[in-house]
Amino acid sequence: MIVPIIAIDGPSGVGKGTACGHLSTRLGFRLLDSGSLYRLVGLACEWDGVSLDDEVGCTAVAAALDASFEHAQGRLRVWMNAREVSAAIRTEKAGQDASKVAVIPGVRDALLDWQRHAAKWPGLVADGRDMGTVVFPDAGLKIFLDASTEERARRRHQQLLDGGQSVTLSAVLDEMRERDVRDRTREAAPLEAAQDAKVLDTSGLTLDAMLAKVDDWADQYLSNLGN
Repeated sequence: MIVPIIAIDGPSGVGKGTACGHLSTRLGFRLLDSGSLYRLVGLACEWDGVSLDDEVGCTAVAAALDASFEHAQGRLRVWMNAREVSAAIRTEKAGQDASKVAVIPGVRDALLDWQRHAAKWPGLVADGRDMGTVVFPDAGLKIFLDASTEERARRRHQQLLDGGQSVTLSAVLDEMRERDVRDRTREAAPLEAAQDAKVLDTSGLTLDAMLAKVDDWADQYLSNLGN
């Protein structure tokens, strides 16, 4: 039988993580946070002294990645080599490093099987930038969340402040624009909505309104599976 897969893509700051965590908890599905995988590769490269310009070295790090995830009480916990790194991979530097290693085809290839093996019963909610286009092109439900760059930067800035990090809004906006260009123009799996994805601009939506729409799409998808 086909494992139900809900793929949610989009740039940073659109609410993907919140939507995916909410859905996986509500439906009892497994959760795949692909962005964390690339952040982990970046962090592992730093630990191993591998330059992010070293494509061969970064690919080797990705191929040997030992990671695990747990979503509990509304929070994603992440381990690498049996060491919890949940906070370490949520810094702005980790996000920038993730975007840099994500353009390396070898890294993406090394992580592809890892991600696809996450599709197990009772179902999977996959969070990323190429879940519906590359990793799970046959996903039963594909959603692409988007928002204006300014709104996404504002949200990310507030998230960093809440996490105790000191950073200016202008710096966050500049980094987000730089990352957007890198993600959307990379040769390997550029950020874009799948042709059959349901697209939702979250710029003017409250969190509850966004989650309600995602819930509605998910419920329709799962209801049709039973028919």
